[in-house]
Amino acid sequence: MSLAEAVRAARGTRDWQRLVQALPFANFLQLRIDVRGELLTCVLPAQERLVGNRTLPALHGGATAGFMDCAAILFLLWRTDAVTLPKAIDFNIDFLRSAKVQETFAEMHLVKLGARVANVRVLAWQTEPEKPIAIGHGNFLLAP
Repeated sequence: MSLAEAVRAARGTRDWQRLVQALPFANFLQLRIDVRGELLTCVLPAQERLVGNRTLPALHGGATAGFMDCAAILFLLWRTDAVTLPKAIDFNIDFLRSAKVQETFAEMHLVKLGARVANVRVLAWQTEPEKPIAIGHGNFLLAP
């Protein structure tokens, strides 16, 4: 199934998990999507294989960054009419605290949606949204 078919199917059935299955890295991370009304939250389950520092233990920064990037892309596919993959122009992350090996959540906010470019803010946390582990900000190219 192509990404466009997966996006159309997800919109038709409101089964947003189809989007995760259509993105190989999101599928590798075993992301889950939780939609409640107008709010989409992505969930990264606790996985020992994603540990970067075994001494702490803490999630690998690349796993956290990949999770946040995937979350932003999934959010744009959910929020816009796009049926093609949004392409990252740039994505900046501020790592605020060490991420433990436990469920991690991402909440996305659309800062600006233009005809060709979308600006998204991603907040990642584990126990409380008020204590984020990282904040990301990205610009994505949307296909015409």
